[in-house]
Amino acid sequence: MNGISHATIGSGIGLAVGIFSSADYVTIGSLTLAGVVAALVPDLDTGGNLAKKISFSHKLLQNVMILTGIIMMIYSWVNGIGIEKLIGVGIGFTVIILSKMVSQKMMLLLTGLGAVSLGIMLSTLWITLSGTYVAAASLLPHRSYTHSLIGLSFFSYIAHLFSLSVPVENIFIVCVLGYISHLIADMKLIPTNKRGIPLLLPFPLKF
Repeated sequence: MNGISHATIGSGIGLAVGIFSSADYVTIGSLTLAGVVAALVPDLDTGGNLAKKISFSHKLLQNVMILTGIIMMIYSWVNGIGIEKLIGVGIGFTVIILSKMVSQKMMLLLTGLGAVSLGIMLSTLWITLSGTYVAAASLLPHRSYTHSLIGLSFFSYIAHLFSLSVPVENIFIVCVLGYISHLIADMKLIPTNKRGIPLLLPFPLKF
């Protein structure tokens, strides 16, 4: 199932919980947004839409590196003397080559590590654990631990800590249901999902 479908289901969950709990409009909006985000979280392992929104574009970093490399090469060639000229050009060329190795998942990893650092600095556990989740997701293959009960449990704990930090009633329920909706939507019980998900990892059974 694609990201738009997951987001639609998540928004429906948040909206429904908000309406049935007779919440005010601000709370309903917050729950709807939480449902969308939670429903997209398992797919952070793909470097998809949510990953792009919470991290800098890898293309931006690539362009900066290429421009930096070109400037280094020109500056070294014009101002360098002897071996310095060759070394400067070589370094600039290397930076350009390395720019091709930058990916969205790499940017997601850096974002996760940044969140971990921020959480430690602020002594806020849910931020630290969120960063840990994001960093781990960037290193995992698609539909692995983020699509398992282990991933659900870890995310649920983060959602619990988050719910204690924000004055939005039922946000924990919406976050967990949003995540669960993603797992169900990716299961084999949906006719279009032949691949299924490894819900019981580390046991490689597909559901």
